[in-house]
Amino acid sequence: MGYIILSIPLFFLLIGLELAWSAWRGRRVYRFNDFVANLGCGIGSQVVGAFTKTVIFAVYLWVYDNARLFTLPNTSLTWLLAFLLIDLLYYWFHRLSHEVNFLWAAHIVHHQSEEYNLSVALRQSWWQGLFSFWFYVPVGVLGVHPLTILTVGAFVTLYQFWIHTKAVGKLGPFEWLFNTPSHHRVHHGSDPKYIDRNHAGTLIIWDKLFGTFQQEEEEPVYGITTPLRTWDPLRANFHYWVELGALARQCASWSDKLRVFLKPPGWRPAYLGGSQRPRPKDKASYIKFDTAVPPPVRLYVAVQFALLLVITTLFLFKQADLPAWSHWALAGLIVLWLMDLGLLLDGRGPGVDLEGLRILLSTGLGIALCMVAGAWSWFPVVLSAGVVSLLHLATILRTASSPA
Repeated sequence: MGYIILSIPLFFLLIGLELAWSAWRGRRVYRFNDFVANLGCGIGSQVVGAFTKTVIFAVYLWVYDNARLFTLPNTSLTWLLAFLLIDLLYYWFHRLSHEVNFLWAAHIVHHQSEEYNLSVALRQSWWQGLFSFWFYVPVGVLGVHPLTILTVGAFVTLYQFWIHTKAVGKLGPFEWLFNTPSHHRVHHGSDPKYIDRNHAGTLIIWDKLFGTFQQEEEEPVYGITTPLRTWDPLRANFHYWVELGALARQCASWSDKLRVFLKPPGWRPAYLGGSQRPRPKDKASYIKFDTAVPPPVRLYVAVQFALLLVITTLFLFKQADLPAWSHWALAGLIVLWLMDLGLLLDGRGPGVDLEGLRILLSTGLGIALCMVAGAWSWFPVVLSAGVVSLLHLATILRTASSPA
């Protein structure tokens, strides 16, 4: 996780270059609401990870200390072996995340965007890490140290950032061995022939070996088969769990209720209509989900989102310096903040009221932290920021919160 957090400035630099490329080529590959939703999911993923990383490392360390079969030395050969094993196990985790409903419920977040750009790489599930790390436990059993597992896993993840772009075409012989933007565009397609293909992390050879490889032909229609239709990251992370729960309640037997979570997406018992196969979307008539909100709302969201990025960065880098009680308070505040901004971009009224509550809570928490830290010079800054935000919300958003 540390390598991923430290890479955030590079992520934004590359996103800036992609924006410049899109302007130069006259192609619109970013939308503001989609961009905020993508980064909102990524922020939530990092915040949840701040609480779970210790547990994950503890599990790897226990396995290494108590269940390893060998003790592999810290050599380049060990690192190569670890990379090959982790990349292979990532393939199987990723593939099963498309073929098993309860895993898909966590992974679906990454596929919800109907755009394809570098911000989509940052659109991550808040819970997927709790499902994925178990797949790498066998690497520890073989005697690879937990720090090596986490480091190699982080770099397998980082590699996949650059392949989420339309700016790079086919790359010739490089594509024979490695995952590329062309290969991964297929993976994000909702076209029936592209669904559940190209699950590789770094090496595309796993898909070729196990029969899930698909060459990119026409450009895919991106997203999931049933669009999410909201910019709220909270709903993005929970909507499929809710759908699975509703389907399970309709099932007549406990075995069918269990199958709902273990079968592939689209599965239903025969008495509920049987499995639903994905249908192709008509590219000529297909319209991406979008919302029209007034410019003052977009400006407010942009300013608040920039502030949220600063607060989240401080939380991730300075967590150890903060009192323990504030960790949960800040995490809850960030989640509420993300939800509010998503609802404002949806053009829904509750977003305004929740944002007012969020500003009050933020101001209160900021004042409490100033008091605990004895940073009285920051007190007027925090209070002024809260008052200005409330005035801005009251004078602009109240009159401009309905869709244009």
